[in-house]
Amino acid sequence: MREEDTLARLGGDEFTVLMQELEKGDDAALLAEKVIEVAAQPVYIEEHTLYVTASIGISLYPKDGTKSNELLMYADNAMYKAKEEGRNNFQFYSAEMTALALSKLVMESNMRKALENEEFVLYYQPQMNGTNDELIGMEALVRWQHPTRGLISPAEFIPLAEETGLIVELDKWVMKTAMNQVSKWYKQGLNPGVLALNLAIKLLQQKDFIDVLKKLIEETTCKTEWLELEVTESQIMTNPEHAIAKLKEVSDMKIEIAIDDFGTGYSSLSSLKRLPIDKLKIDKSFINNLPDDEEDVSISKAIIALAKSLNLKVIAEGVETEEQKTFLLENECVNIQGYLYSKPIEAVDMEKFLVKQNNSKSV
Repeated sequence: MREEDTLARLGGDEFTVLMQELEKGDDAALLAEKVIEVAAQPVYIEEHTLYVTASIGISLYPKDGTKSNELLMYADNAMYKAKEEGRNNFQFYSAEMTALALSKLVMESNMRKALENEEFVLYYQPQMNGTNDELIGMEALVRWQHPTRGLISPAEFIPLAEETGLIVELDKWVMKTAMNQVSKWYKQGLNPGVLALNLAIKLLQQKDFIDVLKKLIEETTCKTEWLELEVTESQIMTNPEHAIAKLKEVSDMKIEIAIDDFGTGYSSLSSLKRLPIDKLKIDKSFINNLPDDEEDVSISKAIIALAKSLNLKVIAEGVETEEQKTFLLENECVNIQGYLYSKPIEAVDMEKFLVKQNNSKSV
């Protein structure tokens, strides 16, 4: 930094640099690059080596605003854009960023109302045994039935729910609703198999999570052997020690645990073998181009072999073609989920699917 520059700590891990008398706005990028470079140097504390990344947002006077609070807000918007772009980079403010920030605020407000007004609905996607085409279970997937926009994809609202913490209440609602539904189907004499529920890491990290889970099981009369909790590999790796401890408690309840999106989260084998998991779920990004893409073939085979060596089940998601199914069966991955069998469907259609399965078994 130059002598005329000012460095201030706003709070937490957020800092502000005020640069005065710049010849041109692009010069701010030079300092941003230096900050990122310096922050990237390893920090040695006793036996630990720590690494820090910097996400930087830049706003310019008077181009972006003339008031200090405006410039701070705009730089903050740009900083979050830097985080969205993968962190460890800088972004200049643009008007589009404010529009995006405002739309997020509106979406968050609407989501809170949606939870109160029960606008969310559950869809179910069958999970099948590819060797005999019999149902082994289903995954519960949440959708938002917005009163004016119609059905909103989870890709649009789940990231925001995770960012704001609303994912905790949303996940609780999903678990209770799906567990009630599966219990109802079993009481009707149908066989929905194992219910796979996506578990957000923020819910897992709640101190009372195990108590909440036990209460839900009691209220819905859902047996633990009917349940499977799916946790994404990348989320587990944010704090593996804590995740391992909590998941062991879940496993002790005789609830199966699956690692979702496996192959995308960079978990170490040492962490993986310590996790009390029962199943690996091959991410659909590795399934899309099977059996033609050599890299996807190699990765899929490696995940299947890893699961086998660790005595874990394995399931492939996103299976859409007979060629993909054939490849997976030939390589000993018999559990399949995807459009080849069914897209995610509402409970009423899932019930018809279950009745059809029962009837085919009877014949």
